[in-house]
Amino acid sequence: MTDAIHDLLQKSAQSIDAASLLLRDNYVDFSASRAYYAMFYAVEALLLSREHSFNKHSAVIAAFGKEFIKSGIFDIRFHRFIMGAFDLRNTGDYGSMHAVSAEKAQQTIDEACELHEVIKRYLVDLS
Repeated sequence: MTDAIHDLLQKSAQSIDAASLLLRDNYVDFSASRAYYAMFYAVEALLLSREHSFNKHSAVIAAFGKEFIKSGIFDIRFHRFIMGAFDLRNTGDYGSMHAVSAEKAQQTIDEACELHEVIKRYLVDLS
């Protein structure tokens, strides 16, 4: 595993921790956004393992679907996780205050944890 991939996995893990802290302190919208970024960094690490890098969030999500979901490496629900989190992040970042429920933020954190772990295991097994 390269240093860049390791660093992205660390950012993912730290983002999960930050999302949990933000939710605990009732910064729900920001918590959901951080949970999305946890997924985003983990997927970026995964794509980097195949030497793919993209400038747009939508391109990262699409490449994840093409490279890892359609090929059957990962279950389709993981693609749904990041697509839903992306929408929620936009709602939390650009919508009105309290646009995200605490329940939805917690669900997104849980999904981020699951996605992070499955990607981390996959990347460790590649090494």
